[in-house]
Amino acid sequence: MSERQRLRVEVPRGAFVKRDEHGVAELWSPLPCPFAYGSVIGTQAEDGDALDAVLLGGAPPAGAEVEGRLVGRVPFVDDGVQDDKLVFWIGAGPGPGRRQRALVAAFFFAYALAKGARAALRGSRASTRTARPRWRAEAPPLPVDR
Repeated sequence: MSERQRLRVEVPRGAFVKRDEHGVAELWSPLPCPFAYGSVIGTQAEDGDALDAVLLGGAPPAGAEVEGRLVGRVPFVDDGVQDDKLVFWIGAGPGPGRRQRALVAAFFFAYALAKGARAALRGSRASTRTARPRWRAEAPPLPVDR
């Protein structure tokens, strides 16, 4: 995969609802999403959807298509299926700072717990889990966190 990719925004930063490509609400959150979330255009993950993308460094609206530079990956297993989240930098400058990196890790830790609990309540025995994000060496922390 190339370092630079075209991305489609599905959940703008601050939103509470994730919608599918037809605009139908798929997921409601009690907390706003702390970053834009979407997908890598023209790709397919193991779950059949496009590869998931976390977009840092900007706040594009839902439906926007933007270019981003790959800066990391959050290992994620969703209901037994590998479903990693690729992290892209869409802003100016070298990449995400320590605070943004910590926010991504904390968000997906909480998200995995919530999705795992929901799956268990629905009778699923498959696991939902995450691991520490992996950051690319060419995306050093900013001298001053944003």
